[in-house]
Amino acid sequence: MKTTLRLVIVILVLTVALGGIFGWKYLKMQEMGEKNAQPQSPTPIEAVTIVSQSWRSALSSVGSLRAINGVEVANELAGVVSDVAFESGQRVSQGDVLIRLEDSVDQAALVALEAQAQLANETYKRYSNLLPRSAVSQSQFDEARANYRAARANVEQQRAQINKKTIRAPFDGVVGLREVDLGEYIAVGTPIVDLNMLDPIHVDYSVPERALDQVAAGRNIALTVAAYPERIFRGEILAVAPSVNESTRTINVRARLDNADGALRPGMFAEVNTLSTETREVITLPRTALSFNTYGDFVFRVTENDQGQTVVARQQVTTGSTRDDVIEITEGLVPGDRVVATGLLRLRDGQPVKPTEKGAYPDPAADAGEEAKGR
Repeated sequence: MKTTLRLVIVILVLTVALGGIFGWKYLKMQEMGEKNAQPQSPTPIEAVTIVSQSWRSALSSVGSLRAINGVEVANELAGVVSDVAFESGQRVSQGDVLIRLEDSVDQAALVALEAQAQLANETYKRYSNLLPRSAVSQSQFDEARANYRAARANVEQQRAQINKKTIRAPFDGVVGLREVDLGEYIAVGTPIVDLNMLDPIHVDYSVPERALDQVAAGRNIALTVAAYPERIFRGEILAVAPSVNESTRTINVRARLDNADGALRPGMFAEVNTLSTETREVITLPRTALSFNTYGDFVFRVTENDQGQTVVARQQVTTGSTRDDVIEITEGLVPGDRVVATGLLRLRDGQPVKPTEKGAYPDPAADAGEEAKGR
């Protein structure tokens, strides 16, 4: 009897407990249903309108900058440095003195040779006066004339020797770091300083042989370097190699660029775009407006539902080339469509939104950007 009573009490307690739990769950579900039944407040978004832009096709390559004239200045004669007439990094003009070598012994030798030449000249003049009177023989006169000419040649040779001990800039340019010191003895061919002509400057690059019809002398190029990622340097092709490299099947190209501010330096790695002469109309949008899932690229297009409410709708698109932060859309959108510009992860298909128009996104210069392959 007592056992049965205890069992009944346990069953009643469990029934009351379970009933309370299920009742609480039911009330929560009711509250959630009522909350979901209430209209959602629109999510603020930034919208951008699809536009059509004119793009000029470009052949992308990589190359290296080189000076039109660039040499390592060295000496032809050995000697002791008696004067250094430049500072590292200085601009110099053609003919400016860079260094002088000690030449006192050479100058003394020049004086002696000039004296010998003067004596030979006097002898030659005297024999010239005596020859018509037959006071000297023809052979004596010829010998005097030859001696004078040889003495004069020795003087000129010595002067040239002295001039070589003054090392001058062979062309206008910028010198690098000085590699010799005042009072240092330098042997023949000792590097003194690098000298480069920086304005204008050349870029050498190569293109595949299949792109031969896209490169020609006079065609424009646009160049970027890592040191100045925001700058675009422009130039034109000077020459195209007459033959194809058999090992790489590429063609070497050389272009010239203005470099008045000296921003470009020889040896820099460069990304080069050979620009086409033709343009094409493309539909573009910012890269931030594009997302990707297992089914491909998509955007959220801003539209209206049947109730006239502004919502977003997922739209599959096909992409093409890219330039900077802008991407080409080949299928899925038309000019005038509005899409969400940023923050796609917090949106879902059909979600109400409150759009604000984003400012116009940049249009890369038609002849400046890199046109890469689309995904």
